[in-house]
Amino acid sequence: MSLNYGITLIFILTPVAVLWYNNVLSDRVASMLALVGAVLFPALFYRSSRSWWLMSYYFFLPQHLPANRMADPGESSSKP
Repeated sequence: MSLNYGITLIFILTPVAVLWYNNVLSDRVASMLALVGAVLFPALFYRSSRSWWLMSYYFFLPQHLPANRMADPGESSSKP
């Protein structure tokens, strides 16, 4: 979720704020764009942001993947 919020802030809310500050957008239009962008963008990109988060997690901690997990020393390698 934090990845999704960060991307929303950088790519949706910051441009709207800059356009509002430079008087390109009115108060009402800027607030509506910010509200719609802050709600709609994270909802639409939830699945891809979750994938990015999992990719980042397993990139830095590959030993947490089930296929890369080391067997316990007390556990036998062959199963009956």
